Order: sequence, then structure tokens, then C-alpha cells
Amino acid sequence: MSAVARWAARVLGLPALLVLAWWAYSSVSQSFYVPAPPQVARAFADTWLSERLVDDALPSVARLLAGYALAAVLGVGLGVPIGLFPRLRATAEPVLEFFRAVPPPVLVPLIMLLAGIDDTMKVLVIVSGCVWPVLLNTVEGVRALDEVLSDTCRIYGVRPASRLRHLVLRGASPQIMAGLRQALSVGIILMVISEMFASSSGLGYTIVLFQRGFAIPEMWSGILLLGLLGLGLSVLLRWVERRVLFWHWSHRA
Repeated sequence: MSAVARWAARVLGLPALLVLAWWAYSSVSQSFYVPAPPQVARAFADTWLSERLVDDALPSVARLLAGYALAAVLGVGLGVPIGLFPRLRATAEPVLEFFRAVPPPVLVPLIMLLAGIDDTMKVLVIVSGCVWPVLLNTVEGVRALDEVLSDTCRIYGVRPASRLRHLVLRGASPQIMAGLRQALSVGIILMVISEMFASSSGLGYTIVLFQRGFAIPEMWSGILLLGLLGLGLSVLLRWVERRVLFWHWSHRA
């Protein structure tokens, strides 16, 4: 077996088995809610290769990326000083633990009251959940920096900006990337939840609309699109991580 064939078998083998299992179950099941894969494939092509791609899918992706980017900036921007200064960390930790324990979906009604029901509300809902994995991983990454290296920088008079860039951010970057990976799945969940409230477009709104209209193959096609979106963004993030942390992976190899 060639290398390409082995790669294809490793990557596509399990998804193919899952589709075959789904097909076999739907062929013997009389359930209206479990359509066969060809029905879902046709519904996918009819639904998402049309104007819904522009009207619903792309705006959802834009809101997800905006909320995710804002959460990343806030998480790293707040996590670095909290991780650097023990007194600030001791003061902030109880507050951080309190807010982290509040499930973001319960904040949706409050955010709707404060920000309205437009795109700002949906982006803020995504930020409210995505910021915690990034923030807490950044704090842990900065806190775990080698104190000898920090003292060496001080002794040799390394400027604060250079120390922040080459020691703090570089040293904490593996933890920061781990937080970004965790935040991605949280962001997709909150994107869907935010679009289920007072919305007239988006993937979450469309999936609920299909469910309420008993358009089951179309509903499944929306779920499939969400999975493909998550897979694509995860692959893209891993590609970025491999390039940003090439020094880290080469050191571990």
C-alpha cells in the first residue's frame, strides 16, 4: 500500500465506517427523524449551495471569528499581567473563578438587555465563553515561566518590551495555543446558541427553523455543516500552531 493510500485510509477510514453504520441503521429503521445519508446529502446541496450560504452560513462564521478574535485579545491581554504579578493574581483569582463558573448560555438574556438583539449581542455571547480558556491558560503559561530566565533578563537589562515578546509571550505560547483550541469549540457552541435567541438568520436560527418545520434532512444538513465548519477551523488552527510553535514541536521531537 502506497503512502497516499495509507494516509487516506487513516484519515477517511473511521468517517467512512460511521457513514456506513448510519446508512445501515437508517435502512432498517422506520424513524422519520433518521433519514438516509443520500437524503441528507441532497438536502445539503439544495440548502447550503444556494443563497443560504451567503444569508446564513457566512454571517455566522463572521460573528464566530469576530467573537473568537476579541476573546483571544482580551484573554492574552489580561492573562499576561495577571500571570506576571502574584499579588494581582491572588486578587483576581476569586473573581475569575466566580465568572468562569457561570455558564455563558445563562448570560444570553442579560446580554440581550444590555446590547440589544443585533450582531453585537451574538459576538458578546461568543466572547463571554471563549475568553476564559484563553485567559486561564495564559495565566498558567506565564506563571510557569522559568524564574532563572526571568532573573537573567533583569540582570542583563533586557528591555521590558523585548522581555515581554521574547520571554513571556514565547514561553507561554504553548499554553496560549491550548487555550485557543479549547475556545474554538466553545465559540461554535455559543454561536449556535446566540442565534437561537431573537434572530432571523444564522446557522442556529436555520437549524431550529428546520426542526420546527419538520424538515428533518435539512436539519441534519445544518448539523453536518456545523461539524464540517468545526473540523475546518480546527485544521486551520493546528496549521497555524505548527508554524507558530515550530520551535516547541522540534524541541519535543
